[in-house]
Amino acid sequence: MLSPRSLFQEILDHDESFRLFCSIAAGGEAQGGWENCRIAALVPTGLRDLAPKIARHGDDEDKHRRIFRALMSKRGLEPVPVPAETDYTMLLEQRGIGLAHERLRSDEPLTEREIIVYLAHSRVTEQRAAEQMDLLRRHFGDHPDVGRAVRMIAGDEDNHLAYCHEELLRLASAGHGRTIQQALRDCALAEIRVHRDVSLAVMARMGRILGWSRARSVLLATGIHAVYAYERFAGWHRMVTLTMPERRNALGGPGVPAPDFA
Repeated sequence: MLSPRSLFQEILDHDESFRLFCSIAAGGEAQGGWENCRIAALVPTGLRDLAPKIARHGDDEDKHRRIFRALMSKRGLEPVPVPAETDYTMLLEQRGIGLAHERLRSDEPLTEREIIVYLAHSRVTEQRAAEQMDLLRRHFGDHPDVGRAVRMIAGDEDNHLAYCHEELLRLASAGHGRTIQQALRDCALAEIRVHRDVSLAVMARMGRILGWSRARSVLLATGIHAVYAYERFAGWHRMVTLTMPERRNALGGPGVPAPDFA
């Protein structure tokens, strides 16, 4: 049965597939943590009130990196290098989405438009992250080994998404609505392609590790292509709408520590 629960259970039960999954996840979180840290340091004067929230976002991402590494360590596993074709964050950057690492390595303050691009990129990618973690929370939130980590990360992703909605709406009310919508649309259409390509690459590697039959691999690939077709036709719209969240000022305070995952 090819349900999300059975698929992840199979990955969870096998050391090598679990190690690959956690290594990819930790790598993405590490990049996200660095990016947010640099953006927080480069926020322009007129938007300095955003800097602590962006820094909190970066701290959360780094906490997630530590959590994924701790899950591996608990099973006596070491991280493996992230295959280039599964590197979601860098593939988005290569397609011109978000702020380039070269730009973030400079000491020149970001512009207001670059902050909008950052928030639009975050709104789209956090939508994906929140949906994926909510799926894991529903199926594995009570799991004895990964449940606490899943719940903690899922809660953080909900906060990140709420923060992006609220800040983009605030900037839209200040007259940046058209720029925001264009940035959201460009990012969403690129993200769904990258997500499809990364999903295919990850499933291909998992299939080799777990010894899936060709028929099963083809069926999974067909499902990934079907999701992409739906998202290309209509599903991407969920990534560009903005709604004031119930959870206001979601990143306005200190993050929730994870001492057990240090």
